[in-house]
Amino acid sequence: MAKEKNYRAATGVDEFYYVVLDADDTVTGDVERVKFLQNISVEMPQEIVRAYGDNTTAEMATSNGDISVSSQFHKIPIEDKQTLLGWETDEGISATGSQDSPPYVAVIFAKTYEDGSREYVGLPKGMFTRPNIEGQTKEDGVEFSNETIEAQFMDRKVEGFAQEKSVLFAYDEKGTTTKRDSMFLKVFGKPHPEATPEGA
Repeated sequence: MAKEKNYRAATGVDEFYYVVLDADDTVTGDVERVKFLQNISVEMPQEIVRAYGDNTTAEMATSNGDISVSSQFHKIPIEDKQTLLGWETDEGISATGSQDSPPYVAVIFAKTYEDGSREYVGLPKGMFTRPNIEGQTKEDGVEFSNETIEAQFMDRKVEGFAQEKSVLFAYDEKGTTTKRDSMFLKVFGKPHPEATPEGA
């Protein structure tokens, strides 16, 4: 008998992690977490292109657009902005300018479900752009601000796949982390910070 398909919709987001990549797509630092992700959108445009002849469609092919990501956080710590955006620092002061060179990074985040399961989304190689600066006067009540940061992602060779990939997906049932751990090793080349070491 076929396994029952899962039709539950995601109700939240969590676990936004990133690593910095070098020129050879090798991870150069630790796995970093940015907490309090509020929402994230991954746009993967694709369209069908048609070739015509004899007054009919002769052939069709897919045209894939750029992968773009927009993520909103309660706050992005200054240390993460410095890393993600390639900002220069001096005596505790961060600076951005026309010569900024953001590093390539890989990203993983989780979509959460009410039953405790999670779907992980991996973005193997991309680059973030600096966010806008916004502020608002305090009025009668307290209103929290948030920060939005955007990125563009591209294909990268991922172990286990014949062709380069730009987005990966994995799903874990409640109480399991097998797919999460596999995703971290494929995209980051490092285990999840809470993964149990082999043999432990």
